[in-house]
Amino acid sequence: GALTVPGAIPIIMGANMGTTVTNTLVAMTSLNRRTEFQRAFAGATMHDFFNLMTIGILFPLEQATHFLQTSATGLSTQLVGAEGTQFPNPVKSSVKPLVKAVQDLLTDTMGLPNGAASIIMVVVALAGIFFALAFLTRVLKALVLSRAEGTFTQNVRRSGLMAMAMGVMVTVGVQSSSITTSLLVPLIGAGIVPLESAFAATLGANIGTTVTALLASLTGTPAAVTVALVHLLFNISGILIIYPVPFLRRIPTRLAEGLAAQTARRRWFAFVYMVGVFFVMPLLFVMLDKALRGS
Repeated sequence: GALTVPGAIPIIMGANMGTTVTNTLVAMTSLNRRTEFQRAFAGATMHDFFNLMTIGILFPLEQATHFLQTSATGLSTQLVGAEGTQFPNPVKSSVKPLVKAVQDLLTDTMGLPNGAASIIMVVVALAGIFFALAFLTRVLKALVLSRAEGTFTQNVRRSGLMAMAMGVMVTVGVQSSSITTSLLVPLIGAGIVPLESAFAATLGANIGTTVTALLASLTGTPAAVTVALVHLLFNISGILIIYPVPFLRRIPTRLAEGLAAQTARRRWFAFVYMVGVFFVMPLLFVMLDKALRGS
């Protein structure tokens, strides 16, 4: 009840964009290998361009017609009270005790205020993310390069719909689209998975990431189910508008290839892009909103 459904819809759209920063971080691990970095960076940023296109189309449409809110509200009345499903998450279960132990060490043992402890934990967490992504990339390449004709890569390369289905299934299994797309980026960089096939798998991951939240919300309030359905309908609507039209479907991959070609020549531009898209642009939107409200 702390957030209305109309207020949650733009946040969902922004979260869809924000989650793609992980792909860019994964691509950075091959920064010293120009050709591989160019392919990997294109694979990372095509997701950004697709989400920007989807937001650019659906945000004004939603503001004008409220079709996502209306559709999700209608569906939620049929689903509320159904048997919800909560998938076990072994990763969260395994790290929670460690997080609590670090928090207690900083606040109770060392006597640090909560603000300082939070800052330290964020810094440690970011360092852990960078290490994990770099390690994941090396391990994945060692495992996959010798098995490039494995079931996953064969299915992803078979057709767009098959790649999309694989993206959905893997994401439902790991409960994170960031993990699925981060696994794809090294495969693109190594030349194992073509950019177009990976694009379809990425769109499938966009759908898959909404499934676990939707299933878990079914025993909750109507508003919770509505928000989960909005996320699902937003991703499906973007795919239905963009992917079936060849001209529109090529826009994210072509823009990503062009950006990657420029970034491969000027590698510092990758950091400028990441800071600009994921930090400066949201800040500009906040400042613009405040200016419009003030006037």
